[in-house]
Amino acid sequence: MPKELTWDDADDIGILLSEKHPQTDPLSLRFTDLHRYVTELPEFKDDSKTSNEGKLEAIQMAWHAEFLDRTQG
Repeated sequence: MPKELTWDDADDIGILLSEKHPQTDPLSLRFTDLHRYVTELPEFKDDSKTSNEGKLEAIQMAWHAEFLDRTQG
């Protein structure tokens, strides 16, 4: 996993968020909360203002895939 993550590292961010918030269903989050969770990750080094809906949705879907693997797999 890269040491410094950016908005384009959706899969890696999804894994980290799944590990940090194992009981959270990512589909229940507002994008404002998801944005905060991402920017609070120590590995995240990108500009917080350069996110957009598409990037947040990609992260949410990557996290959701991890969530489903853990809860249904």
